[in-house]
Amino acid sequence: MVGRWNLLILALNLSIVIVLSKTECPDGFNFSRKKCFDIDECEFDEDNSEGLCGNDAVCHNTFGSFYCSCEDGYRSTSGAANFSAATSVKCEDFNECLEDGGLCGPNASCFNAIPQYSCICEAGFISTTGVESFRNGDNITCRDMDECQEENVCGQNATCINTQGSFNCVCNAGFKLKSGHQEQCEDICMIGTTICGNGTCYHGASGHYCTCHAGFTNYGHKGSRCTELNCDVFNDKISLTEEFHVAHDFVKLLKESCLELTVSANPKELDGEEILKQLLSVIDNLLSGGAFKDKRKVSIFLTMVEETLRLIGPFIKAHWTAITSTHTDLKLLVKKGDDFPQGTKTFSSKGAHLNISLKTAAGDPSYYPGFTTVSHLRYENLEDSADGFFSGMKRQEEQSYKINSKVVTVTVSNRNTSHLKEPVILTFDHLKQSNESSHTCVFWDSSKEGGSWSARGCSVLTSNPNYTVCSCNHLSSFAVLMARNEIEDTFELQLITWVGLSLSLICLFICILTFSLIRSIKSPRTTIHLHLCISLFIANIIFLAGISRTENRVGCAVVAGLLHFFFLAAFCWMCLEGIQLFRMVVLVFNTSFKTLYMMAGGYGVPAVIVAVSALANAKGYGTKRHCWLNLELIWSFFGPACVIIVVNIFFFLITVWKLAQKFSSLNPDLNNLQKIKVFIITAVAQLTLLGTMWIFGCFQFEGAPIVISYLFTIFSSCQGFLLFVMHCLLSKQVREEYGKILSICCAPGKKSYSDLNSSHTSKARASKSTQDTGESRI
Repeated sequence: MVGRWNLLILALNLSIVIVLSKTECPDGFNFSRKKCFDIDECEFDEDNSEGLCGNDAVCHNTFGSFYCSCEDGYRSTSGAANFSAATSVKCEDFNECLEDGGLCGPNASCFNAIPQYSCICEAGFISTTGVESFRNGDNITCRDMDECQEENVCGQNATCINTQGSFNCVCNAGFKLKSGHQEQCEDICMIGTTICGNGTCYHGASGHYCTCHAGFTNYGHKGSRCTELNCDVFNDKISLTEEFHVAHDFVKLLKESCLELTVSANPKELDGEEILKQLLSVIDNLLSGGAFKDKRKVSIFLTMVEETLRLIGPFIKAHWTAITSTHTDLKLLVKKGDDFPQGTKTFSSKGAHLNISLKTAAGDPSYYPGFTTVSHLRYENLEDSADGFFSGMKRQEEQSYKINSKVVTVTVSNRNTSHLKEPVILTFDHLKQSNESSHTCVFWDSSKEGGSWSARGCSVLTSNPNYTVCSCNHLSSFAVLMARNEIEDTFELQLITWVGLSLSLICLFICILTFSLIRSIKSPRTTIHLHLCISLFIANIIFLAGISRTENRVGCAVVAGLLHFFFLAAFCWMCLEGIQLFRMVVLVFNTSFKTLYMMAGGYGVPAVIVAVSALANAKGYGTKRHCWLNLELIWSFFGPACVIIVVNIFFFLITVWKLAQKFSSLNPDLNNLQKIKVFIITAVAQLTLLGTMWIFGCFQFEGAPIVISYLFTIFSSCQGFLLFVMHCLLSKQVREEYGKILSICCAPGKKSYSDLNSSHTSKARASKSTQDTGESRI
């Protein structure tokens, strides 16, 4: 039994030994010498040159295993830093320069390589260690390289100036880069023989300088180009100083200063600010003295202002000057320097604005003198002196002009401004707003018959009732003109004229027969009425027959002259009536003019006025549409008419005053005084009729409303009828005489009118005072 258990234990031990002798190592290990040792999978294998991880990858062994990672400069396709060889992940190159812009630091450029990258310093820089390329982390940076330390890098006539990463070569004073040789500086006087313009170039220690020839100047800036300066323009101001003594000393100063600039080798610098103040003071004094009324004076005045501003512009120290005085508003721009000016500039003052290109103001770049000036001067009341001079304007005969803006003078340093490549733009506010007038942009042309406004070179860009925008291709003094047209004829006005004048002619003819044939009412006053009616009768006949007969120039002028004469004669006879009433009241009743004196006053005065007007301006008689005075001569009629109206009003006031005194006297002759009172009322009504008519006539040339034209036509057409009513129908004595005539015509068997007239002679003589005064009852 015991033997059996021992045998069993022995068999069991033997089984354990056999099992232990057959044990194996895990993956990644190798059993050797009864032990498991780690296998290095990354060990080089000749049969597999790419290794377990493939190209561009590194194998990393671990205890019992391994893993793969990409070499520097490569990235796994999975994006993970480590990967297993059992996967399909590969390593690919990536551009470090794109992913990190500052990888190489400042002043260096990054260049991608396979693998990794290289850093190379930019041009003008060098690495701190002197190596050509480096990488981030090498503790290497790029610093500026001073190229100016190299010998004679810019040549002998230039100075080297080091800059960050580069250098500049600057020519020494008196030298400049020769055209086509950007790295070679040569003497300025040798490169450009015209650098001084009309002067001689010299090389000095501080650079080149120009000595100007006679008649030329560089305004004291020796390095600038010599330009022409004409001092003769100030000699033309002698006539101006003779009329305006305040300008004498100033013009003399300008002439002396100008001559010094053009003659002296070392001219002294002018005090531009002081001369500018004197100029504005002279302008204020001249304009405060009233209108010039002489186009030659206007020309001389504007030329003096323009030349003075050009002369003193280079000597103004301030870049921008704005001065306002009593009669001026000045804006002045001065740009100095070798750089040619660019851009545009706007100048604004009350009622006037200017837009100008600075290139236009400077002129040709090849003749640039080193400075640019622009002045914009607005005058407060020069339009009063310059108005009326329009001989340089092309216009229709029935059209007239009037200045409707402030006058502005524009000057620049560019001497060639007769035809600008780029026009200047001016905006003018209108002095008078009107929807019915057209506007024209003009400039003052001193060469046109002593001076005149002209539209040459100027055009209207846009215009409305408030302002006009002008474009001009030259410089001078500018303004805007308003064109005024005579009113157009209409059928209604013509109908009223023909019907009214026909009625007036009939009435005037009856008046003429009445005052000339009825002896019982004859007196100095009825004689005046007779010639008043004759003048109006002839004037109306001529008007109806010839006012529109413009086809014959000479005949039309004759018609206009006759109308001028007879209408003035009517006013003169009306004036004589006022004087007659004055004599009757102030002197002695029944005092009368001699017939010769009345004829001289009634017909002689208008004859003299017409003769003088015809000699002064024969072309003023007749227009393109009517045989009447044109707008330039119209005041030869309106002027005397206004004077006559004023004189009549004066005599009427004195007469009424004296008449009131006589009524308040102790023993007034009430009968005669009452007659004089009635005569005065009639004369005043007559004056009001004729005067009102021509007052409306004055407005026919100002674009008046149509109602004014109708009123003028009605008054002028019906004046004969109204005179007939006032002097005949409202006169008791005339009505009685008309009754006698009608009774004779209606009763032929009765005695003739001459017998009746003779039978009443004694009665007429008995009431001579009544006959002399031609009693009227209103």
